[in-house]
Amino acid sequence: MKISVIVTLKKEVLDPQGKVIQQTLNNMGIKNVNEVRQGKYFEIEINEKDPNKAKDSAEDICKKLLTNSIVENYKIIS
Repeated sequence: MKISVIVTLKKEVLDPQGKVIQQTLNNMGIKNVNEVRQGKYFEIEINEKDPNKAKDSAEDICKKLLTNSIVENYKIIS
C-alpha cells in the first residue's frame, strides 16, 4: 500500500528557504504571493493490506525518522 506524507515546518518556526523563494518570485515580478513555506514530500510503499495498520506504520516512521516534532508537523495521505 502506498502512503504519502507531507512534512512542513510549524507556523511559528522561521522558514528561510520559503522567504528566499518568496523574494525571488517578487523579483521576477510575481507580486501577489503573500507567503511561501517549503516542506518535504514522501511516498512510502508499505507491505501491508490493512489500511489502518499501514497508517500506523507510517505514523511510526514519521515520528521516529522523517520529522523533528519540535519544529515540524506531518500529514499522512493514504
